[in-house]
Amino acid sequence: MTAKDFDLWCRSFLEIDSLSSIDISLNGIQVDRDGSPVKTVAFAVDASLETINRARELGAEVLFVHHGLFWGRSVPIRGYIRERIKLLLDSNMALYACHLPLDCHPQLGNNAGIAARLGLADLRPFGYFHGVPVGLKGHFAEPLSLDAALQRLSADPPLALIPAGPAIIGSAAVVSGSGASNVGEAIEEGIDLFVTGTAEHEIYHMAVESGINFAAFGHYATETYGPRAVAEKFARETGLAGPFIDLPTGL
Repeated sequence: MTAKDFDLWCRSFLEIDSLSSIDISLNGIQVDRDGSPVKTVAFAVDASLETINRARELGAEVLFVHHGLFWGRSVPIRGYIRERIKLLLDSNMALYACHLPLDCHPQLGNNAGIAARLGLADLRPFGYFHGVPVGLKGHFAEPLSLDAALQRLSADPPLALIPAGPAIIGSAAVVSGSGASNVGEAIEEGIDLFVTGTAEHEIYHMAVESGINFAAFGHYATETYGPRAVAEKFARETGLAGPFIDLPTGL
């Protein structure tokens, strides 16, 4: 396998091309390497300098991340951007980014992972972005307490919690990362619990006055599911190493 082969493998199941018109991330190979064989692909959430260093220590020839370096505008190659790119080039390591296609994949995506951890059934599209559903909604097989549902996602409390809805819940909707604004959609659909990554001040009174439970578990924490799932698929299908690099930010 080469970096180009890895790109083709990713495009065989991730909607990289079809979502390019609405995703400001430059998805695909952002920094290339030479054509020599790839034996290890490291997976992570962020293309930080520490992540690249960790991938280098693991002997990775490709680093697959959810948050890459380029976001829809030209940037000067200086400062921290220069240092990251220099380390990639010095390591002969390709950087591969996958943003929205990894959020919305129905089986391997971040939101699919959150929904599975919650134990949601009868999953339906939710959280529309430019007409494309990014998140998911569903019902619990049996109603459960709000606390029990939250503990399914983490033993630690969410970073932000607005327990304004029913104490016993039967439905939930999820949009990973910066999905707080989708709480309005959850309110309109009568959802009991809305789960996302980060909280926004402007949704507080909306949630309280509408009687919905809102929980934000952190941008990073809600977006590890996709990279982990793709890493497992890669190792299973190729027989090559696909380690996940966990570098939580607490945000």
